[in-house]
Amino acid sequence: MKDIEAERQRILASPPAALVAQAAANPGGSVAVIDPEYVDDPDGFVPSEAVHGCWLVGPDGKLTGEYRENPRHGRPTDDLHHLTDPDHWLGWLGDDPAGAVRGSLARCLTQQVPGSEVEWVKTTGKPGFRTGGRRSPEDEQRIVVTRTGLAVPFALAVTAPGRRREILTGVFSWVAVRLDRPGQRKDQVWLDLRADLAWAEEELDRRIYQVGESAPES
Repeated sequence: MKDIEAERQRILASPPAALVAQAAANPGGSVAVIDPEYVDDPDGFVPSEAVHGCWLVGPDGKLTGEYRENPRHGRPTDDLHHLTDPDHWLGWLGDDPAGAVRGSLARCLTQQVPGSEVEWVKTTGKPGFRTGGRRSPEDEQRIVVTRTGLAVPFALAVTAPGRRREILTGVFSWVAVRLDRPGQRKDQVWLDLRADLAWAEEELDRRIYQVGESAPES
């Protein structure tokens, strides 16, 4: 604690120009201190665990002298709660939907760059879901699901042999069709880097009928 307090006093005695500028740009707010051990580019996606703490800024745009440490500071970990929180059927992904999505994401990256290892994955918003089906011939009130898909906005950290850690963002999409035909199921995934969810959902509307069959089922 003494070392932390001494460092705080040292910074306050002669605050770096960048810290002064950030404070001036955020009157009444705060300036986060990013741990470079976990994030190389503070202007990109920053997981909450990588924030060491923050300096509070007064309404005049100057540091108040108060520093609040982040109790969650530490090595970033997986967080895919946006995927599993919605009340949406994910049985087609097995008993562990989050694990299935993470595993497929990791395989996509390994196929592109052999030896890649994903350090952590986080969903950055609610996924988009699509489902298609047909009426059951035995019961017209029952719909048989024949195809489904999702688009998940994400951020992740990946390392590869001879390369520095990269933090990637984008949307991961997965479509599965022929769910009503045992042994004939077909899956396809897409990893769209730097894409936004609105674009990915438009693509999902097309992709869900592009995989396996060329036209929507009646």
